Amino acid sequence: MEANTPSQSIISCAQENNDTKTAPAAAYGSSPFPITAARGSKDDLSNTIHSTLAHMNLRNQIKGAGASLNITILDDYHDTIRTLKCFSKLSGHNVTIWNDHTENIDILHDRLKDTEVLVLIRERTQIREALLKRLTKLKLISQRSVYPHIDIDACTRQKVIVSSDQHPGTPSYAAAELTWGLIIAAMRQIPQQMAALKEGKWQTGVGYGLRGKTLGIYGYGRIGRTVARYGQAFGMNVIVWAREASLNRAQMDGFPVADSKNVFFEECDIISLHMRLVDATRNIVTASDLARMKSTALIVNTSRAGLIEPSALVNALLAGRPGMAAVDVYEEEPVLDTSHPLLIMDNVVCTPHIGYVSRDEYEIQFVDIFNQITAYCAGKPVAVVNPEVLDAWKHNEND
Repeated sequence: MEANTPSQSIISCAQENNDTKTAPAAAYGSSPFPITAARGSKDDLSNTIHSTLAHMNLRNQIKGAGASLNITILDDYHDTIRTLKCFSKLSGHNVTIWNDHTENIDILHDRLKDTEVLVLIRERTQIREALLKRLTKLKLISQRSVYPHIDIDACTRQKVIVSSDQHPGTPSYAAAELTWGLIIAAMRQIPQQMAALKEGKWQTGVGYGLRGKTLGIYGYGRIGRTVARYGQAFGMNVIVWAREASLNRAQMDGFPVADSKNVFFEECDIISLHMRLVDATRNIVTASDLARMKSTALIVNTSRAGLIEPSALVNALLAGRPGMAAVDVYEEEPVLDTSHPLLIMDNVVCTPHIGYVSRDEYEIQFVDIFNQITAYCAGKPVAVVNPEVLDAWKHNEND
């Protein structure tokens, strides 16, 4: 699917920023690694030398060990990245930014054929082996968070490093805040009332309050925990359903857990999904689960559409159980068809996958992403998902 944006523009920006005090990223890899083992044993000295040589060998895999790299950033829909403070970290490199989205492998190859470092914005573009085999100059993919859209094994075979900081212990507050915004918007019918008011209609419906309602958190990770605490602040009764380890964490935090999955879906007034999409969680919410919900209940999904059985949500809403939905994620993205079933239902509040899309969150995410590039330029890659690539380079150096 292609996103027909008003401007499918390419922004080429070879960074020669003389106004910034940030040193060019190339400078980080320009000097030899020091060997400092003067007072150590012979073994210490030997280990240090081998470690240093390994780093130097890795640096030698990088074009010019400090020269300007060709960096491409895909899917920057809002042309935001180059306006971030942290963008100066790429000073000295040749940076190309694409604002539109394409899944066409030939177009992607044409855009990326000279790319050495590829920056991905979450899961917007699929990186599979058929494309990777054609990107002979690609050495590093830098992104943040989970990576179901990347064929890691194929990257390893093509000797492409994947760096992806998992930000342990740090929730996406942007995603949690959007979740709460959708809950309030859906329960109080805010979008519907706004639309009616613009048509000259006054008070066209009656919504629901939150205090005293039962909020169900399905999946108790970092974002789920944050949303649960928001529920407490609003005077809601919060219960949790998840895998056993997550249930134990919820209980340690003082949240009750449901007696069963069936009871969870039957008793909650609002259910919010907070799980990663992996094989074990794909289609974890079934049509029969949704049918157990109250006719006045709301289901919220700001995680992944694949958590719910295909078409099950639309069919459940048409059947009246649950009575409402608020979604930020879809089975196919981007959604450009205005006749999409969820977009034309009066009992659904929709946003275009903006859970993590805030300027504050972008600054946090891209500091990590650009730091990963800086570390690579220094010959010391960080947050490496496929360390086998590094092992292969070290093995080649020893040979």
